[in-house]
Amino acid sequence: MKTAFLAIAALLACAIGATAKTDYLPQDSAFVVAALSEATAGESAGSLTLFFARKLIGRPYVAHTLEKPGKERLVVNTRQLDCTTLVETATAMALCAAGGGKSFGEYAKALEALRYRGGTADGYTSRLHYFSDWIADNAARGHVAEIQAPNPPFSAVQVVSVSYMSKHPGAYRALKEAPELVAEIARQEKRLSGKRAMYIPKSQVRDTKLMRATVKDGDIIAIVSNKAGLDIAHVGFAVWHADGLHLLNASRLRGKVVEEPQTLYQYLQKQPGHDGIRIVRVKAEPPAANE
Repeated sequence: MKTAFLAIAALLACAIGATAKTDYLPQDSAFVVAALSEATAGESAGSLTLFFARKLIGRPYVAHTLEKPGKERLVVNTRQLDCTTLVETATAMALCAAGGGKSFGEYAKALEALRYRGGTADGYTSRLHYFSDWIADNAARGHVAEIQAPNPPFSAVQVVSVSYMSKHPGAYRALKEAPELVAEIARQEKRLSGKRAMYIPKSQVRDTKLMRATVKDGDIIAIVSNKAGLDIAHVGFAVWHADGLHLLNASRLRGKVVEEPQTLYQYLQKQPGHDGIRIVRVKAEPPAANE
């Protein structure tokens, strides 16, 4: 078994010449290639996203896996996930599979294209740290589309106001190691602040015909935060059950990736810091790095 695993890892090395700056373990590349080989051709982007996300259920919740010492590099970690890296991992695999990608190198390029401004990793400040920025950048390049109609249920407006990173640099390893980066982060926050997005208030996240027609399985759910300096509190994937809309997410509370047993409506009512949800739909076209 070990010999076979090492043989797979050796073959993968041939496919990742373009990802020399990638931080990963053999388990990650083996998982990605195996999962991509199981994807069904012709499936919708939403179906593919849920297919890959469900393969990650049970993986432990671990925060800050992207925060490595030294220069910024693409981190691929399918063994430990937080809410954002779960969304990026499953989405990159879905877009890769939709485009016929089967190799780890193709997946790594798709992940880089989602995670970094303009699709290219160029230092810590090129990473899309705020999810509103992630949505805007990836929508502009055709990877996703933010759904903001009809009204209702999209009856509330979020005016983005972000400043948390520049005001709390001590909470971020890279900003502690390189304080000169804080000024660029502050400039990015200023550019992002003031942008507006329609969202569904949490009181309206119910099991209705309109909601089922509006939110689709596999859509990215971005939970709007009312905490000062932040835009999005949590992210995950939409999954419809018989009793309503549920969230597939990397849960800090549960300590792992789960498909929540409670409805999203029930979850949101317990969270005073959450105002509602923004909806982001993954497109079928595969992203490409260096666009």
